[in-house]
Amino acid sequence: MTMQKKKCLTLLFIAFTALLLCGCGAKNDPNSVVILNYGKYFDPEMIDQFEEETGITVKYEEYESPEEMYAKYKAGSIHYDLVCTSDYIIQKLIQEKETLEIDFNNIPEYSNIDQKYVDYCKNFDSENRYTLPYFFGTVGILYNTTMVDPAETDTWNILWDPKYHGQIIMENSVRDTYMVAQKLLGASCNTTDQKILDQSLDLLLEQKPLVQAYLTDETADLMAVGNAALAEVYSGEAAYAQTMNDDLAFSVPKEGSNMWVDAWFIPKTCLNKKNAELFLNYMCRPDVAMVNFEYVYYATPNKAVFEQLDEETQNDETIFPSIETLNNCEFFQPLDEITTNYYTELWEALKSY
Repeated sequence: MTMQKKKCLTLLFIAFTALLLCGCGAKNDPNSVVILNYGKYFDPEMIDQFEEETGITVKYEEYESPEEMYAKYKAGSIHYDLVCTSDYIIQKLIQEKETLEIDFNNIPEYSNIDQKYVDYCKNFDSENRYTLPYFFGTVGILYNTTMVDPAETDTWNILWDPKYHGQIIMENSVRDTYMVAQKLLGASCNTTDQKILDQSLDLLLEQKPLVQAYLTDETADLMAVGNAALAEVYSGEAAYAQTMNDDLAFSVPKEGSNMWVDAWFIPKTCLNKKNAELFLNYMCRPDVAMVNFEYVYYATPNKAVFEQLDEETQNDETIFPSIETLNNCEFFQPLDEITTNYYTELWEALKSY
């Protein structure tokens, strides 16, 4: 499928499902499942196939950042049956008792999920009772080898190099962007020390004149056409960009980074739990998981899919990071209210500068 066709299908899909969602907060339809997920995070054709196979209507909504997802969910206007989001937000919702236990007896295809990635989920779901991993990866630097010396990309410091003025893209995400500064300061990306957070802001303010933009989904396309030299990106976004431009490469700097797992969970707002679990079982099927992997290009924890990949893809460390790389990364942890509010102030200060 061409990128243009993929984008057109996605836009049509979003428009159609937006109409369906108008009634999601109203009377429950027992023959439906209401889903909240990141944008462009699985092939829309898989929705059609699920509906054809089961007769269950999928009502689908998207969001851009974990913080936006949290706000949408907490608004309470829609009774979501199933949500996919990032580890630290799920951990926060588990702590707030906003999640229901998954009945894995209803998900026989769960056996396709590699146990080592289930074990990673214990970082945010200690007993593996509430989550099912979907994709995982790291955050690093995507760079154009015709514009950047690869030898300089082993450190986050390159994102402060004046020679790349106007050629740097950063993530439009408070935790991801501040993580880079924290790693350069030798601090944890889960620090609550306001002195470290202030120093992180100082670093990011120093960098800002060099930054072309703070973006999310647009980064891969811009890098693919050569509109920037360097970008802070998620590993899957880097892998997708590389399929469009052979001059692009990816590095996880030596100072360390964030390892993330995006996972499915069933919120307590769920009205159709069996339908949600049926959808989870469908998503774990090798044929479905393969289509979604090829559409999204993020690392899949589905071992049945991994075993079908060619050797080059299996050994591509942009998609499937090495154990050494993962061991040098941290999971984000949910922050206390004071620190969360302080981050919001710092983010606003950075964006308004």
